Amino acid sequence: MKLIKSIVRPNKVDDVKDALAKMGIAGMTVTEVRGHGKQKGHTAIYRGKEYNVSLLPKMEIEVVVPDSSANDAIKAIIEAARTGEIGDGRVFVLPVLESYRIRTGEKEA
Repeated sequence: MKLIKSIVRPNKVDDVKDALAKMGIAGMTVTEVRGHGKQKGHTAIYRGKEYNVSLLPKMEIEVVVPDSSANDAIKAIIEAARTGEIGDGRVFVLPVLESYRIRTGEKEA
């Protein structure tokens, strides 16, 4: 199994969710996060004063998928989240060694 962690623009979460749902992937965790990559934030004006916004709002989407569908899920996330502009986000893939269902305590392969 693979854990796919995606950092995307907030307005792209529904697009990513829909793309994964078309593949039959329904379970996911979505978290509001802040950060920056190459874009390093932007300058904003509040009450006439200019200030730097260095940590931009993003959304982190986590899904666990079987090894066999990991590549398709990654492609679907990238296609759904892409705008072509700097700040579109990143996708990280990590191995999942074990998984347990809390309700029953059973181990899932």
